Amino acid sequence: MNPPEPLHMNKELPLRLSLLTVFFSLVMLSMAQTFRLTGTVTDAEGDPLVGANVTVVETGKGSTTDLIGRYAIDGLAAGDYTVKATTLGYAMPDQRLKLDKDTDLPIKLELAAIDLKEVAVAPKQSSSTTETIQALDVRTRPVNNSQELLQLVPGLFIAQHAGGGKAEQIFFRGFDIDHGTDLQVSADGMPVNMVSHAHGQGYADLHFVIPETIDKLYVHKGPYDARFGDFATSGTVEFQTKNSIDKSDVKVEAGMFNTRRAVAQIKLLDKKHLFSERKESAYIAGEYAFTDAYFNSKQDFNRMNLFGKYVGQLGERTNLTLSASTFGAAWNASGQVPQRAIDDGTIDRFGAIDDNEGGNTTRTNAYAILTNAMNNGGLFKNQLYFVKYDFNLFSNFTFFAADSVNGDMIAQTDDRKIYGYTGTYGRTTTLGGLPFRFNAGLGARYDQSDISLKNAIERVVFDTIVAGELDQLNANAYVDGTLSLTEKFRINAAARFDVFNFKYTDAQGIDSVSGNATQQRVSPKLNFTFDASDRVQIYLRTGMGFHSNDARAVVVDKASKTLPRAYGADLGTNFKPIPRMLVNLALFGLYLESELVFVGDGGVVETSNATQRIGIDFSLRYQIANKLFADIDVNAVQGRILDVPEEENLIPLAPNFTTIGGLAYKQDRGFNASLRYRHIADRPANEGNTVVAQGYFLLDAVASYRLMNLEVGVSAENLLNTEWNQAQFDTESRLSNEAEPVSELHFTPGTPFFLKGIVSYRF
Repeated sequence: MNPPEPLHMNKELPLRLSLLTVFFSLVMLSMAQTFRLTGTVTDAEGDPLVGANVTVVETGKGSTTDLIGRYAIDGLAAGDYTVKATTLGYAMPDQRLKLDKDTDLPIKLELAAIDLKEVAVAPKQSSSTTETIQALDVRTRPVNNSQELLQLVPGLFIAQHAGGGKAEQIFFRGFDIDHGTDLQVSADGMPVNMVSHAHGQGYADLHFVIPETIDKLYVHKGPYDARFGDFATSGTVEFQTKNSIDKSDVKVEAGMFNTRRAVAQIKLLDKKHLFSERKESAYIAGEYAFTDAYFNSKQDFNRMNLFGKYVGQLGERTNLTLSASTFGAAWNASGQVPQRAIDDGTIDRFGAIDDNEGGNTTRTNAYAILTNAMNNGGLFKNQLYFVKYDFNLFSNFTFFAADSVNGDMIAQTDDRKIYGYTGTYGRTTTLGGLPFRFNAGLGARYDQSDISLKNAIERVVFDTIVAGELDQLNANAYVDGTLSLTEKFRINAAARFDVFNFKYTDAQGIDSVSGNATQQRVSPKLNFTFDASDRVQIYLRTGMGFHSNDARAVVVDKASKTLPRAYGADLGTNFKPIPRMLVNLALFGLYLESELVFVGDGGVVETSNATQRIGIDFSLRYQIANKLFADIDVNAVQGRILDVPEEENLIPLAPNFTTIGGLAYKQDRGFNASLRYRHIADRPANEGNTVVAQGYFLLDAVASYRLMNLEVGVSAENLLNTEWNQAQFDTESRLSNEAEPVSELHFTPGTPFFLKGIVSYRF
């Protein structure tokens, strides 16, 4: 064997190594020499604009402003760039920027006419165009009172059936949600839904909100966002009030049926300061409303609202929000009427079998929000809130079916305190070299309430059916991450954990209906978004949610499904077929497990089978001309009860087809007008469709003229004077002259033609 040859260094090797070293050094240097563009986007008054899109045009990189108006764009090489900022109703000239270091660029946007050409279907860091659609609706759709706020939600219908002071019945995505069992509603981060409420689970009374104070509306369809837990099955609705007003204003309305309303918003701290020499704003708002309504028996409805809000920048990175409000309402009601009593002439459509129904309610709120921007670019938000709530309602749905002498009037009461905390942290960073958005949150809500159901005669209570003390705690936590695999493709994965402690103590000492139970629920989510182009976005959203059941049912039957799951999926697209048209189209499905429900009107526990809904959502927003806008929402759903015979598998009162739409002519001064329609098709009132809840088609119109700071207008509801039914039920009732109860359609008649005038003045 020959010995190995000695090693000899190739003379070219040092040169090659040197070149290789220089090459990698240049690569590393080029990677290191990227810069960050940050800043805050504000309006002309210096208030931060949330959800504005900031884009570096040459690179396509962008960001969406957070809760204090900040944006951050990473990975920019040195060079000359054009920076563009957009949000609906605001504009600015594109800014030129020479970038050679990390740079802070504050951006100020001026009010401008709405232009849908400037809206991107796939804004950077934003999930879809739905926020744009909602912002457009808030600006162009008239809202006459607080009970109509929910009708800003695309595809949502409401119905009132016990006077104007009570929460509305809600219909959405193929659900009869009653008063809120499967739709989570919040206002400024405070829960609106009431757990284990005297009148029904999830009761969501939004009347404490003054419509004129609303700034933003966020709608999240389905159980796909980890921030939302209890009741967020068909979806979630968030209302946010204005942080400031540019001018004070007063509004006076008067109309038919002895209707009148007055609203005032007063700007405070004009060139004055409370806690800081930095940017501060504060205002107060008040509302008074009264009407006798259109029933034969005067409703004597009156409502009073007071609201105040302060927003201040305490430091360069710290914002404080304080708010307090109080609300009170009282009313009489004619209730639901049976069709047979109208057919035989006992009453007319606007009459009553028992006109002693009605009630009163109050709600007082207070909250504080502290928002801190961290040095690492993260945002930390803490909110504390307190609610004091009272509710008294007298109803008579069955007349003399249970008590042929005294009648079947019931009294429901709820005396409640709610204490709550929500903390969130969010940060944009990188994961494996890819852009990554991380969010996490902690929360707790504690309800303490005295609730009861009693018999009554003409609002005089004489016998207790059930009464007791509720103590209910919900603690929760979630983590949420969005990874941008490419400039166009994002994956969002999240999980939420909720734990409930239900405690109910019967006031009469009945041990069999008292108890304590603890349940928990894990809700995973997985969502995908693909920005096919600037005009087309495709998404797939999947997730699990749940709604809690009444504590009085849970402690009696500690079954594993007292927090029934909801399994959902949405496959959809947002696109712009032409520059000034936005379209959303989605195919969705939702499966709900078996439920356990406490029926507040009867004081009993009922169970139901699993349900399934498959449907299509369609929304279109079109700017026909600079000041003329059109919109349409269509929802078609097939809903079924599972594991029952086919002839008994329809979901009572669940809408199968709805559509809403209209035209709006909108400008800052001069003439403004709106013409809108609502249509809901006939739907089954019971499982076998032997009783049908009747559909309707309605037209409403609003017209006004603004000259400088004065605006005069007129509003007309039900232009065609259509006879229509609001709330409708298949109810078994007995009239005083009947020997046996009869089951048939009972309903609350809808508003006939209604006209009112409006005058407002800004100062």
